Amino acid sequence: MASELGLSIHGERETGADVRSANVTAVMALANILKSSLGPQGLDKMLVDDIGDVTITNDGATILKQLEVEHPAAKVLVELANLQDSEVGDGTTSVVIIAAELLKRANELVKNNIHPTTIIAGYRIAMRESIKYIQEHLSLKVDALEQDTLLNIAKTSLSSKFIGSESEIFTKIIVDAVKAVKIVNAQGKAKYPVNQINVLKSHGQSSQQSVLIPNGYAIQMMRASQEMPTSVTNAKIALLDFDLKKHRMSMNVNIVIDDPEELERVRLKEMDITKDKIQKIIDAGVNAIFTTKGIDDFAMKYLVEAGVIGLRRVDKKDIKRIAKCTGAQVLLTMADMDGEESFDPKCVGTADEVVEQRVGDNDFIFVKGCSATKACTILLRGANEMMLEESHRSVHDALCAVSRTLESNAVVPGGGAVETALSLHLEDHARTFDSYEQWAIAEFSEALLTIPKTLAINAALDAIDLLAALRVRHHASQQATDPKKKDYKWYGLDLTNGAVRNSVSHGVLEPMVSKLKSLKFATEAAITILRIDDLVRIAPDPEEGQ
Repeated sequence: MASELGLSIHGERETGADVRSANVTAVMALANILKSSLGPQGLDKMLVDDIGDVTITNDGATILKQLEVEHPAAKVLVELANLQDSEVGDGTTSVVIIAAELLKRANELVKNNIHPTTIIAGYRIAMRESIKYIQEHLSLKVDALEQDTLLNIAKTSLSSKFIGSESEIFTKIIVDAVKAVKIVNAQGKAKYPVNQINVLKSHGQSSQQSVLIPNGYAIQMMRASQEMPTSVTNAKIALLDFDLKKHRMSMNVNIVIDDPEELERVRLKEMDITKDKIQKIIDAGVNAIFTTKGIDDFAMKYLVEAGVIGLRRVDKKDIKRIAKCTGAQVLLTMADMDGEESFDPKCVGTADEVVEQRVGDNDFIFVKGCSATKACTILLRGANEMMLEESHRSVHDALCAVSRTLESNAVVPGGGAVETALSLHLEDHARTFDSYEQWAIAEFSEALLTIPKTLAINAALDAIDLLAALRVRHHASQQATDPKKKDYKWYGLDLTNGAVRNSVSHGVLEPMVSKLKSLKFATEAAITILRIDDLVRIAPDPEEGQ
């Protein structure tokens, strides 16, 4: 066709139905990989990369990161999962499943001669109505609930992970960790920065031996010399970003010496420069030195004599975090405005104690009782590397869920309750439109049911039977005037006993932010892919010399 018009494209071109079908097939293939990992009874995936490293996980974002996806439309879903992971931290699997289902249903509507623009408009109306409905009817304020909501939020997040069986220990650790890093910003709002919580992994023992180190920061390292003290109390900490080594002239600087005696004096002077540097730091009362570069034996001798604990080759990321929690400043040089070298005592950070302790096979340095801001460390134990990695991912998801709940102060029931309630509400809402959008809204409502359906299927239960029971209760609550029946709107699936139950009273809760964002992101991703009706692949230039 293109050549008839006198236009030739150096490559391939697909248009219309072909592109849409290809996109839907690619997206559904990805969603089907993730489907079986959704929910408390979800299964794990084993991913082996090109050099043979094995990852075992059921975290949606991690699975999609490891799959090297080639298809351009499927890449949108990978980015979608990453976005959900960075914004909310939890709900990455469900967001991909909803997006894929929306796309599949939109493709069916296009085949029935409904224009994509109309479907997009319908989806947008449905998304806005869903968000409004959740905020008005399905959200609960954290303060209004008697039981410890945060523990339940963490428990719900961990229930789908493999450390869910030890959730009693982990939920407590996670909630305490998030509460420990509370900061109030200039606007008076409380923030809970998850990156202030350091998660360390150490082999050995079982995951039940995992501990929280409150108001402290830990790094997996040992002191530079075995002669240094293992602990210092009332620590004054200096953070350096330069070498503590025998002074050398910089590149291309040559000293021409005529007299051999001068040579020895130059050597001594080089030693003295470093000695003075260290002395100035020690004179400021410093008894713990962390540097991102090296400390040689010559410098170590002075540190040992002064009873200072020194750490070398500390990661930049760790140094910055320690600076934040101890109130220290990272020094790049000791040069001052006059061209002399001096050490400003204002740059020193304080902590109650810096101590080296052995945990499992590794040595850790603990900075305890930080003075400036709160920081804490979770130390995870586990039998092997794969278990530790998965525990880390699970704990991170739960930390994000708890911090989002504390920041937004609103939760929704879990176990498919929100999706079922929205589905029924949107079915009714669709009938208020007398245009083509009605079909798109109705399909949106059907697509949401894929979450409770998948949850039931993964738990080896009869999805049709359970969904019918759930829909009956939600329908009764939406039509009811009797306050007892109104409580049916909190009903979700109980996958352990194969029944339906009140999710709120059983403590199955999720942060509202997670649900709102996943609906927004899934709809936007589906719309992005649905708008595509032409795909042009430019062929690469043939390599010369062939």
